[in-house]
Amino acid sequence: MDRLVRILDVVLKNFLIALMAALVAAVSWQVISRYVFSSPSSWTEEVARFLMIWIGLLGAAYAFRTRVHLGLDLLPKKLTGRSAKTLKLFTLGVIVLFSVTVLIIGGGKLVALTWELKQYSAVLGMPIAFVYSVIPTAGLLICVYGIEASKEDSIAEADSSADTGV
Repeated sequence: MDRLVRILDVVLKNFLIALMAALVAAVSWQVISRYVFSSPSSWTEEVARFLMIWIGLLGAAYAFRTRVHLGLDLLPKKLTGRSAKTLKLFTLGVIVLFSVTVLIIGGGKLVALTWELKQYSAVLGMPIAFVYSVIPTAGLLICVYGIEASKEDSIAEADSSADTGV
């Protein structure tokens, strides 16, 4: 699983880079077409909005993986040993539970509903279900990364207890 997660990290990172480049290109074209050609492009606003949704959700999963996601560390900094590990595992459990219930199940229902209602974007004519499919995808990534983080913490604890002879 470690190798799979490392491959997933690289793919996600490169995909996010590509999405950011596409966002910059779309917004740049919007500005150029509006102010240079005096004829604003109609599709760039919608593309930029959809790209922001994807970047925000996939970026949150990547930030969670790299442990740079916004969080409060007042209590974890004060705890040590077993209580710190318990708090970390509890936090990971809550994150995975949220990802499963809200992102995977709720997001999956949203995708199914928009697919069933045949909702399409106004300018591009793209199925909205495709845009919303990033919600359960991000939830799945967060679950995988949360499980991996709990295993990494367990391995680190085992290594530290072996070093101290406990």
